[in-house]
Amino acid sequence: MIVRTTSGDVRGEPIATGVRFRGVPYAAAPEGELRFAAPVPAPPWDGVRDAREAGPTAPQRHRTIPGLDLSAVVGDGWRTGAEYLTVDVWTPDPGAESLPVLVFVHGGAFIGGTGSAPVYDGTAFTRGGAVLVTVQYRLGVDGFVPLDGGETNLGLRDQLAALRWVQENITAFGGDPGNVTLFGESAGAISVACLLGSPLSTGLFRRAIVQSGHANMVRGRAELERLARVTADGLGVEPAAEAFRKLSTEQLLDAQDAVLEPGGGPDLRGEDGLDRSYGLSPFLPMVGDDVLPRHPGEAIRAGAGADVDLIAGTCREEMLLYFGPTGLLDVLTDEQAVAMLSASHPDAAGVLRGYGLGEDRKAGEVFVEAMTDLVFRDGVKELVESHQGRSFRYEFEWRAPKLGACHGMELPFVFDSLAVSAAIVGDRPPAELAREVNAAWTRFAATGDPGWAATETTHLG
Repeated sequence: MIVRTTSGDVRGEPIATGVRFRGVPYAAAPEGELRFAAPVPAPPWDGVRDAREAGPTAPQRHRTIPGLDLSAVVGDGWRTGAEYLTVDVWTPDPGAESLPVLVFVHGGAFIGGTGSAPVYDGTAFTRGGAVLVTVQYRLGVDGFVPLDGGETNLGLRDQLAALRWVQENITAFGGDPGNVTLFGESAGAISVACLLGSPLSTGLFRRAIVQSGHANMVRGRAELERLARVTADGLGVEPAAEAFRKLSTEQLLDAQDAVLEPGGGPDLRGEDGLDRSYGLSPFLPMVGDDVLPRHPGEAIRAGAGADVDLIAGTCREEMLLYFGPTGLLDVLTDEQAVAMLSASHPDAAGVLRGYGLGEDRKAGEVFVEAMTDLVFRDGVKELVESHQGRSFRYEFEWRAPKLGACHGMELPFVFDSLAVSAAIVGDRPPAELAREVNAAWTRFAATGDPGWAATETTHLG
């Protein structure tokens, strides 16, 4: 099956429910002078480009959580290649007209992940009559460190470029450019919330779904410039795009690894004493450029994105992902819990006491509950309450045998991809729940209504 895009023809692979196209460029390779520069359209090619195999991924180092195989969600690591600003497209029928379109932004703490990971298979969405697009974007130093002479928020700019590509090309895949739902999880959800508050996203999507992320996980320019300086010092160069362009990708990944080590990065707390990532990642979107001229949460409260229908939600036990498999949940002491939160919060002891620390509860349980609220649930609640348009909120509650309702647990259910997710969901996940959740996302993309009441939190699982 061949489809014509604005850059040239692409050949897809027939699947049981339609056709799949992989590794289709939406922007030129970010190399040479285009490194640390805003994305530009993909150059044209002659003939038919084979789009039947997954393309390269953004440069990254494969990271694991001890005792847990997350490859279904994050992929197997870096697939090298310069042309990684690409999309994968699943469509029921390229010859169809005006099908609803969902565009997915993957998570990975802004340092890893890929839109072509197995869990993000689009078969269920095509079976429901929708087109799915998954996006690769720049990560880490390449995507979220401001450098002199370079552009800012490059990862977000890539996502905007992908959305513009969708507007120009999705009709050729059977989709409706006027009915696009942007959705993402974790870092992808933060991205979606930021774009909801960005003036540059106007007209690029009609609906949004924010899964375990929100608009508050952003940094000011001063914090990220400190990160740029420390990264540059580790490389022995100035924090300038010209200097960084002369370095290899491996050198930048080595420097990135260094700042990710405990104590390897700068103090990234803001003037209020909070580290907005709570230690999960130094790399976050930056407030103060044309992408985010004001804090996206403030912009949303002031009416940005009011014409966009919104779903936002969390998993019930988000932070279990980081504490369950490692065994830390059972051995963490009260003192250790306070010390860990103190690195991100000015009143760690007070916050944890409010959740029962020092009473008849394990410190690990208290810490997971408090951090689930601080990192995820509180921000999602604020996002839904601030949004001036129609909003729906959910909480995913189904508990996997080993991981509970942890961060990312909803993903195999959203994509109805349980068959490739056994390492996460266990041996007997409820297939009916996966069909229900996937149908709700598909219905929302088509109509703006997932089938839930907008006035209360919907409990899934």
